[in-house]
Amino acid sequence: MVETFGQKATRFGFGEGLVELGKKNSKIFVLGADTISSVAINNFKDMFPDRFLNVGIAETNLLGMAAGLAVAGFIPFVSTYGVFASGRPWEQIRTTICYSNLNVKIGGSHSGLMVGPDGATHQALEEIAIMRCIPNMKVISACDLIETRKAVIASAYSDGPVYIRYGRENIPIFTQESTPFEIGKANILKDGKDVAILASGTMVYESLMATEILEKKGIKAKVINIHTIKPIDENAIIGAAKECGAIVTAEEHQIYGGFGSAVSEVLVKNFPVPVEMVAVNDKFGQSGDGMDLIAKYGLKDVNIAEAVLKVLKRK
Repeated sequence: MVETFGQKATRFGFGEGLVELGKKNSKIFVLGADTISSVAINNFKDMFPDRFLNVGIAETNLLGMAAGLAVAGFIPFVSTYGVFASGRPWEQIRTTICYSNLNVKIGGSHSGLMVGPDGATHQALEEIAIMRCIPNMKVISACDLIETRKAVIASAYSDGPVYIRYGRENIPIFTQESTPFEIGKANILKDGKDVAILASGTMVYESLMATEILEKKGIKAKVINIHTIKPIDENAIIGAAKECGAIVTAEEHQIYGGFGSAVSEVLVKNFPVPVEMVAVNDKFGQSGDGMDLIAKYGLKDVNIAEAVLKVLKRK
């Protein structure tokens, strides 16, 4: 069984990381968009009110103000729902922030299907694609609360724009403080030589659970947590392909343009092997319980195991 240490939403890891940074670095400045408590930046607001602004429901202004703060020498973090953090101000992100390579960090909360009852309008399933295509932008999708906190802290000391994706609902905590985290460096969580499961975000835990299903069938799967989607760890991907000869990718995002596409881009140029992708298959989400939606859209451990069986036939 996968060892876990309770459950808590990754958005709280984002908030914890900001507070830790705020205590150590007076240049950290946080901006919100009227979703302060729900994206867990309220503790920073209470502790450092002189370094916090609530811009209101005005995301284009939010990112424009963050750009100005970066020019003035601050390290601004903005946070709101991922749909609105990435979609509404995309032109400001592209032209004002990334074109000038400004030191702005963007938190996209409530990502994926597990936003649940809020429905399709609030379920960010496209932002990996629209963020990773912009020059200078780094993209991170952490797997649990502890890794999200580490991602926030690491991003503050990484020059240039960063997009951090995280969620609303409680999910298992299975990494530890001692687990390595480095932007652009993947972590091997389980060894195996029959197939490699490359996962990001919430799907890392589901991938680990899938290995237990596969072991009962005599299949040994390697699991790699690729938390940084851009810059992606090409060496880890190529190494897994050479060792295992078949890849399954898993993400809580649209199948087009996301994590699986990023992995495939590396493989097709360097070491092509059969690939199966577990992702949302070109559909909008619906309102419902978060875990029920994960099952409905085929993002559970059983679906990853099925994809493994399918890709092994092509190996």
